Amino acid sequence: MSLLNDPCATPAELADRCEEAGLDLAAAPTSSDLEAVGAFMAQWRRVVACSEHEPRAATLNALMLEYASAPWLTDHAGTGWHLHFREPDVDVPRQIAALISVGTALHLSGLGMDRLGICAAGECSKAYADISRNGRQRYCSTTCANREAVRRHRATRASATV
Repeated sequence: MSLLNDPCATPAELADRCEEAGLDLAAAPTSSDLEAVGAFMAQWRRVVACSEHEPRAATLNALMLEYASAPWLTDHAGTGWHLHFREPDVDVPRQIAALISVGTALHLSGLGMDRLGICAAGECSKAYADISRNGRQRYCSTTCANREAVRRHRATRASATV
């Protein structure tokens, strides 16, 4: 979510974020890679913002068709066997796009098609992945949820005094 909610300003920042997330990039990101990742994130935001299951699935399927490949086992880094959903030696933007697309599909198919969205707080447009126990997350953070609760409480009190 951080690449969508807080886009990277430089290729070095993109490299740092990927390293922090445990993603071993095929190469050091370039300015054109950063631009391509930004373009992909704009496409992926359509998946996040879509609240209807069928269009969400169709949009995500199109992204996986474009960026992902058949899964294959690898131990390329010597850190243990794992699945890749991309061809070996793809460029940085394609590597990131494949990971996000397939990861999103696994998240939605495993937890439910409603487990992704845009914050319901009026002034916020950040995305969130709902990993809550009950599947009812509607805000990107506790801060936004609390702010909206205070706003609703004040509105209720104001209408009661009129």
